[in-house]
This record gives sequence, C-alpha cells and structure tokens, in this order.
Amino acid sequence: MENLVEVRDLVKYFPVRGGVLQRVQGWVQAVDGVTFDIRRGETLGLVGESGCGKTTVGRTLLRLVEPTRGQVLFEGRDMVTLNRQELTAARREMQIIFQDPFSSLDPRSQVGDSIGEALYIHGVRDAKERRRRVSEMMGRVGLSEDYMRRYPHEFSGGQRQRIGIARALILQPKFVVCDEPVSALDVSIQAQVLNLLRRLQDELQLTYLFIAHNMSVVEHISDRVAVMYLGKIAEIAERHELYQNPQHPYTQALLSAIPTPNPDRQRNRTILKGDVPSPLNPPAGCRFHPRCPLAVDVCHKQVPDLVSIGADHQVACHGRAPAGQ
Repeated sequence: MENLVEVRDLVKYFPVRGGVLQRVQGWVQAVDGVTFDIRRGETLGLVGESGCGKTTVGRTLLRLVEPTRGQVLFEGRDMVTLNRQELTAARREMQIIFQDPFSSLDPRSQVGDSIGEALYIHGVRDAKERRRRVSEMMGRVGLSEDYMRRYPHEFSGGQRQRIGIARALILQPKFVVCDEPVSALDVSIQAQVLNLLRRLQDELQLTYLFIAHNMSVVEHISDRVAVMYLGKIAEIAERHELYQNPQHPYTQALLSAIPTPNPDRQRNRTILKGDVPSPLNPPAGCRFHPRCPLAVDVCHKQVPDLVSIGADHQVACHGRAPAGQ
C-alpha cells in the first residue's frame, strides 16, 4: 500500500530558559529520532503514557510546532522545507481534531462561522457557497443546520467534538491528526464519535494518525499501532499482531493494564517499577531500561534500533522476549 506520510528521524527539543537574561539552561527532548510511515487510507494509532511526546509528534507533522530536525514527507513533499505560502496551501490537505472540544472553539463565534472560516481563508468568498458547504458537513457529522447560529457553550461535549470534526473536514483533507479526540468525552459518547470517525473515513477516503492513551480505544479504530515511550518509538505492528503478540516489555505492560469486562477473568498484570524519567534528562541507552524487567548491560549504554522482526512488525529492544515469558 502506498505511503501518504513518511516521517524520518523527527526531532523536537523545547528550550528551558532561566535566569535574568532567560538563557537556555537545558532542552526538553520531547521527540527524539522518530521514524514511521502512514499508509494511504489507514488509521495509525499512536499510544503511550502522558508526556511521552505523542501530541508533539502530531503537531510537528502539521508544523503547528516547528521541528528541530528531521523530515516529514507528505505525498513526497517535505513539509519541513515549505515556505509560508506553500505551507498554507498544503494545509488544505492536512488537518487536526483537537483533544478539548471546548477550548479549541472560539466562544464568541457562532459555530457556522467557526466551521466555515477555513473556507474563507482558502478562497471561498461567496457566503452562500460557504453556508451550503457548512450545512452539508454539519449533516455528515450528525448536526442540524439550525445549529449554525448557536455558540459553543450551548452544546454538549459530544456535540462540540462533532463541530470540531466538521471544522477539520470542511476543506476535504486527505490526512487528519486526531489528537485524543474522545478522551474528554463520556464512554457512551466516545463510541459514537469513534464510529463517526470510521464512517467518515470510508466516505471521504481519509487517512488518520489517531493519538490516544486508551489502548482499548486504539484497538477499536486502528489498522496499525505505534507505541511511544519518552520521545521514541518502542514498537510498531499491525493491530492484531501487536495486541496478541507484543514484543516490547513496555507494550506488554500497557496491554496488561487494559480492564477486562468479565470480573471472573483476571489479567496477569505487569507492574513497572519507578516513575517515567524526565525528558529534560533522559537516561542513557534505552530510555526504558530503568523500569524494564528484561534490562541487560547493553541497555544501559546503547540505544536500540527499531528493527523488523517479522511481517510488518518492528521493535526497539535489546533483550526482548515473547509475551508470557
């Protein structure tokens, strides 16, 4: 299958400033050498604990955050090298759905104007045409066009997220970054929004990067899954392969924490020792080694490469062992 997005050695460091002159005193290594592909028409799930760099990856792909170095190829074009005018044109095809459906909307703008603003920016100056397209998109996401003159505070959380989805899709993009789009919603509403995203993907031929920390949600919607830990990719595999045969000890620990609906069935929990190290001063070698039950001497010194261990399955671990061993 053809790749729509190709990420190569993506790095993003944030400066930490202090003192009277606000000089740089350190760097937060939010994303450190991330490489992966997203195939046309698929959903790639990106999971990991809070603070591992998932959101930074998503925003850096769209250059909402400027990368420190690396390549982001979209249909062969390097997004990192585009000038302002070229980037504006490219953003017709690359959009984002934000995590918080309330703070991402302007409380002083009617939702019809919020959804249609991108059309105006990208050259659709006819008000009737904008209204027609906004009305059509609101219908696609399950909202009445009568809601166009209402304000964000008049909607529930699920409805506001549908507004956010409509705003992201109004330009008919090819690629959408879904930045934890259901984490702020009730469980019953989460299912509705996930099913909506899947339906829209089929109807509009969309490609998703789906960022989340809920492993069950990612399993439901993703075709492939990438696991991040402290700014690096630990494992990438096809969904069923990853959930049935996790190879990285961090992936195994995440999967062991998924609740089971059957109270009589107990999972064998993998409890990790210690806390997640600070990205301001990450450990040498493998970043997971201070918490890893399989750590060996080389893990303390050498960063493991992300290597292929089978069909469409990659893992970065010196001392990997099959699940259950």
